Amino acid sequence: MAKDMEIAWLFDFYGDMLTEKQRQVVELYYEEDLSLAEIAENQSITRQGVRDSLKRAEAQMREMEERLRLAARFREVRDGFESICQAAQEIRELNLRTGRSREIDERAGRIIGLAEDLRER
Repeated sequence: MAKDMEIAWLFDFYGDMLTEKQRQVVELYYEEDLSLAEIAENQSITRQGVRDSLKRAEAQMREMEERLRLAARFREVRDGFESICQAAQEIRELNLRTGRSREIDERAGRIIGLAEDLRER
């Protein structure tokens, strides 16, 4: 069974909505990188039981994402944020090359500063 790293990403958003057993199995498989057999041994269940629990958890998280789109929205916001940061830096550099308006430099610097503050949170 090949590991789908998208599930590890979805787990960050929807892991708390799973049952305790499902959470443990997903965490051990995706975050601790244990095999199905290792998890089965640790949890005292069959390998098939681990696989079934994992598949149910994966299906639930995919369904939640399909309905709520939290992970997709997060990516969109993150990508938009990075584009804003890049644009502010480009404005600042262009300003340096073409005339050096203090006002433009200050405003671009303010955008960059706010972005750095948000990144730290």
